[in-house]
Parts: sequence; C-alpha cells; structure tokens
Amino acid sequence: MIEEEKTVLIDTVWKPHSAEFVDKLAREIDLKSIDFIVANHGESDHSGALPALMEKIPTAPIYCTANGVKSLSGQYRHPEWNFRVVKTGDSVDVGNGKKLVFVEMKMLHWPDSMASYMTGDNILFSNDAFGQHYAIEELFNDKADQCLLWAEAIKYYANILNPFSPLVKKKVEEVQSLGLPIDIIAPSHGAIWRDNPLQIVEKYYEWAQGYQEDQVTIVYDTMWDGTKQLAHKIGAEIRRLSPDTKVKIFNISKTNKNDIMTEVFKSRAIAVGSPTVSRNILSSVGGWLEFLKELKFKKKKAAVFGCYGWSGESPQVLRQKLTDAGFEVVEPEIKCNWIPDEDVTGKTADAAKALLQVPSLS
Repeated sequence: MIEEEKTVLIDTVWKPHSAEFVDKLAREIDLKSIDFIVANHGESDHSGALPALMEKIPTAPIYCTANGVKSLSGQYRHPEWNFRVVKTGDSVDVGNGKKLVFVEMKMLHWPDSMASYMTGDNILFSNDAFGQHYAIEELFNDKADQCLLWAEAIKYYANILNPFSPLVKKKVEEVQSLGLPIDIIAPSHGAIWRDNPLQIVEKYYEWAQGYQEDQVTIVYDTMWDGTKQLAHKIGAEIRRLSPDTKVKIFNISKTNKNDIMTEVFKSRAIAVGSPTVSRNILSSVGGWLEFLKELKFKKKKAAVFGCYGWSGESPQVLRQKLTDAGFEVVEPEIKCNWIPDEDVTGKTADAAKALLQVPSLS
C-alpha cells in the first residue's frame, strides 16, 4: 500500500485469503479512499482477492499491461472493470512530487508481468523478480538468515526464471541503463531488499548467463536398488577423479523436484538413471525429465545409466530425452544386466571422465 496524496494498492493475495485480506485492509483504511490499484501480475497468488475487493470499490481504476487485461478478464470474467493499460515508461502521479513509473517485464515470468518504480522513495516493486518462496516475520533481507535467504533465492530463480534467462539478462541491462536510484526492492514473494538491494540484481545477472559451479548432480529412481548402486558408483568415481568437485545424489521419488532442479542449475554436469521398464523408463523419471526440459538449462553435460533384466532400453530413452532437453549427452553409457558387479567399474570411470571435461560452449 502506498499512502501519499493518493492511496494506491499494489496487487492483492491468493484467493483463499480474499475475505481476510479485504477485512484487514478495511481496518487500516477506508476502502473507498483507494484511488487506484496496480496489478503487476495476474497470476492468482497476486490477484486472487481482486474480485472480493472490487465488489466494495467497483469503479476503482486498475493499472496493468495489455496482457494483464487479458489475464484478469479471462480468470475473473469482469470485462467491465476500469482497466487502465500501461506500457514501459508510462507513469502516474501519486502526489507529493512522486510518481509510479511502469516497466513491462514480459515473460518474467508471465506475458502480463510488469514492475512499478516509485520515484522519490526509490522503491522498485519488482513483482516476481528477485523474490523467494520464503517468509520472514521481520520482512527485510538484513533480518533474514542469510544462508536460507540465498538458498531460497537461487531455488526460486532456478525453478521459475531460468527458462527466461536471456530475457532476464536483457531486462537487467535495460533497468541499469535507466540509471534509476534504487534504495529498496520489494518483490511480491519473500524478503524485501533494503540492505544493498542491488546485490540480488547482480546475482540475477550472473545466474542468467549459463551459471554453474564445480558440481555434478546424479539423479535416479530404482526398482530393486541396482540403478541406485550405479548412481553411487558414478559418484564415487567422480570424487576419486576430482576430489574438489561437489557430488550430490538424489532419488527422484524421495526428494522434492524443485530442490533437485536447484542442484541441477548449480551443476556443470548431471547423470540420470532409470531401470528399464516395459522397454522404457520409470514414470517418475519420465515426469521429472519433462520438468527438466521446461527449465531450458544451457551448457551442461549429461550421462545416462540404468540396470535391466531383459531388454535394456532405458539408457537410449534417457539419452534422447536429455538431448531434447538441451544437454550434451556424453558417449559412454552405463548399462548393467541385473545387479552391478566389478565389471561395471570401467564404464563408470569412463562416464565420470567425460562428465568432468570442460563443457562445450556451443
């Protein structure tokens, strides 16, 4: 909420909290005193309480992008709402010599997304950019546990914004070129950045350019532990060949997919394993690979592995899916009949060596 000569509400909350939101807002201000609403983003966790609020103030102007009108009208079926379409560079006076300047943030992460910058106080209401799925009672980044804050920030980027990294890079450069003083970045999710707020902007710029650490992540699911054993053998070979490289191993069925994707984001290479099931891979691995493809990782290598009893197609299936997801799949495949034995050691060593090479820049 902005309270200057004009009273401005920026976004609302998720629909299940509509009544609570409107009631609490009404305790703080006379709802009829709201001069206009800014809808930076139409997704329901931002706009869900808008219908309940508009029942109270049906003629209040709603400032949003052209795609924002489509999003809000499509979800809530109120084309009669008083929409005011804005684009980058448009502004509205809030009084006391201050303005809200609008910046379109298309595909960061929806087509309707925008940010709003308040002059005078130098606050960037950044919408989904620079956020975290993380709540702290004290609100501000300097009050947060720093390890948890940054872990949640990179997790948020990896799982939501990574597919749009080229756009993130351009948008950061565009905002920097404007030379706007920014004293506070207030995202729609997570901590408000008031202590050195540009640190998160700098991190986004770094993360947007094929980010990786010296890490290999191994991901698998297994039926009777054969593929699990292969995963740990590959990990052991990587540690033997490169002791300083971090190795992280996850069972897809037992670990949150967003946590795994965060580790993939940080990795220079991955290895993915599944046993062969009906000439295919486990459905848990197949579903995870579809999510992996959505996130559009770049400049990363991958290896494939799996045990089988009868036919052994899983490595070929994994290779094709990882190639489709944009990974450079190394040639050595690890395929083992039934349970791994000592004969597989050479194969795991070859795969580890291939993964540890410098990734292709093509």
